[in-house]
Amino acid sequence: MRRFIYTLVAIGLFTSSFAQEKQISLEEIWGDTFKTEGIEVLRSMKNGKQYTVLSKNEEGSTVDMYDYATQEKVGTVVSSADAAAIPVFSSYAFNADETKVLLATEVEPIFRRSRLGIYYVYDRASKAIVKIADTKIQEPSLSPNGKEVAYVYNNNIYRVDITNGKRTQVTTDGEKNKIINGVTDWVYEEEFAFVKAYAWNADGSKIAFLRFDETRVPEFSMDMYGSELYQVQNVFKYPKAGEDNALVSLHIYDVASAKTSKVAIQDAYYIPRIKWMNNPRYLSVQTTNRHQNTLKLHQVNTTDNSVTLLLEEKDDAYVDVTDNLTFLADDSFIWTSEKDGYNHIYLHSSEGKLVNQISKGAWEVTRYYGYDQNEDRVYYQSTENGSINRDVYSVDSSGKNKKRLTQGEGQNAAAFSSNFTYFINTFSSATTPPTYTLHKALNGKKVKDIKDNSAVLNTLASYEISPKEFSTISINGNDLNMWMIKPKNFDPSKKYPLFMFQYSGPGSQQVSNRWMSANDYWYQMLASEGYIIACVDGRGTGLKGRDFKKVTQKELGKYEVEDQIAVAKKLSERPYIDESRTGIWGWSYGGFMATNCILKGNDVFEMAIAVAPVTSWRFYDTIYTERYMQTPQENASGYDDNSPFNYPELLEGKYLLVHGSGDDNVHVQNTMRMIEALVQANKDFEWAIYPDKAHSIRGGNTRLHLYTKMTKFIKANL
Repeated sequence: MRRFIYTLVAIGLFTSSFAQEKQISLEEIWGDTFKTEGIEVLRSMKNGKQYTVLSKNEEGSTVDMYDYATQEKVGTVVSSADAAAIPVFSSYAFNADETKVLLATEVEPIFRRSRLGIYYVYDRASKAIVKIADTKIQEPSLSPNGKEVAYVYNNNIYRVDITNGKRTQVTTDGEKNKIINGVTDWVYEEEFAFVKAYAWNADGSKIAFLRFDETRVPEFSMDMYGSELYQVQNVFKYPKAGEDNALVSLHIYDVASAKTSKVAIQDAYYIPRIKWMNNPRYLSVQTTNRHQNTLKLHQVNTTDNSVTLLLEEKDDAYVDVTDNLTFLADDSFIWTSEKDGYNHIYLHSSEGKLVNQISKGAWEVTRYYGYDQNEDRVYYQSTENGSINRDVYSVDSSGKNKKRLTQGEGQNAAAFSSNFTYFINTFSSATTPPTYTLHKALNGKKVKDIKDNSAVLNTLASYEISPKEFSTISINGNDLNMWMIKPKNFDPSKKYPLFMFQYSGPGSQQVSNRWMSANDYWYQMLASEGYIIACVDGRGTGLKGRDFKKVTQKELGKYEVEDQIAVAKKLSERPYIDESRTGIWGWSYGGFMATNCILKGNDVFEMAIAVAPVTSWRFYDTIYTERYMQTPQENASGYDDNSPFNYPELLEGKYLLVHGSGDDNVHVQNTMRMIEALVQANKDFEWAIYPDKAHSIRGGNTRLHLYTKMTKFIKANL
């Protein structure tokens, strides 16, 4: 077996003497001891010379403006001192000409991405402040000229003229758990990753919006226990695999006439994206079928609502929906696709005809940043320097004259100025916390250092930290990416228990050369207790090409489990691994995997922890599940053969099962059914339910309590 190991050691980070080193504690992990600083809500100004960032302190909030070239603060756009009525705002957005600022306050979450809040418009010239509504609303958006704001309240769209306060109700049929206008339903929000389902066109004359008819979608209910005498039920529409989805339709609202028309698009089962083109008469609409293996890009002429097909993509498995669509000045467009086996960038004419493939190679474009039409340069992030790394590149639209703009080996991401003169590079690696530097976009030359988080390295210098070793391991015919953390005083003549972590979901990545997460600090703590921790991205994970990612189609949990079992066996052959002490854990998809591994690999794994796991894909939502599995009616065996509650009798080792009772994503039903199956099989196991906690199981001391429980379980059973 060929195996390449890169041990990343930062100067000063791993060189302290053992006698001076402290062990990381759980309280420190879930406190602020190892917190890093970032740049919050960075936006480039239209002139390309300045950018703004949000700052918050005890006195309130400010949006400050900085000069790219000098990195000096050159002004304040708005502050709590200017807007005494809104002492703390948590986000901001400009209108098209940057004369107005939309400010968010008193924001509260609904689901993963959706929020309610009180919003204000601040006029930069007059310093006047207008409160949009007295009640909490969703997804407000300034019109291009800054004179109006559209928003959603109680499932209806409204627009308000902020010059005179006149309010117009755009839709009137909105009703909870029945009709939604202008924002997405639960499953669109979760799986297509957007909430605001309406948009102004370029001149503010029209609003395009989606309408969701949830009438036929089954309801799901969760008891929320709170602190009152009686629990309260949270009831919402949730389409489980094979069940009815909301009927979605596209509508165009004309501002001048206040009239709405419906756009008829054939075979539009899902509408995952709408986006206005530069010509204000034309709207782009992406649609896909229920299997999500055919994606179409349409053009709607809103003068008569006629529809033209611009592009169609098909795949034997599924076609990903992205936000990479960019219209150029003449409404030709840039698009990303996996059609050649890897995710790459393509240029199409305004009629949809392929002009050329801009990027190509056995690597993935992981982020598309934009196109500088003046210099004819496309900017993107990719894995050209290895699938565990990211770098920023530019290339001509012809695909020639490619330049690598970042140098550090690790994770590089860019925030470009609006005119593509500068970019702020965020870099981190397994040994370098996030650093922020200013660069010239033309050649990547560094102009200035901005922030380096060196304080975190200084803090860590007194702790027992072990390097994260990156390598590959040959499993089932594939070289899989792996990292491993060994105890600081590792002795190859001794034997150590092995604790494996994975997520394994389609297109995901856990083996990545990036700075430490909270889990990484936990692994360092476990390593100091004498454990070896390893993580391997098996088949079905991302960034190694379409075929590697999509091999799990219609059989989620089959090949991924085979790979993790094989990894555990192969690692156990190493002389320093105790094959009788092997554990595995994961969260969500990773919990599904950990559960399957201790059942199907009961001769390999002695212990497993599953947090918020799926235990049957029949319980999960339509869009995610059917993308990979089709429907249960079409693929019953694919669903059932890898659903762990169907074979609880296989449990031999120690098993901890954890869930939040308020999980609107992976319902606690999954865990309850698993518990019942194990009880009826008379299997011994441990379990914990966190009342009212969502999929993230956080709030107050919850994370500390959870990780304390898991740590005790590991020490007792591995």
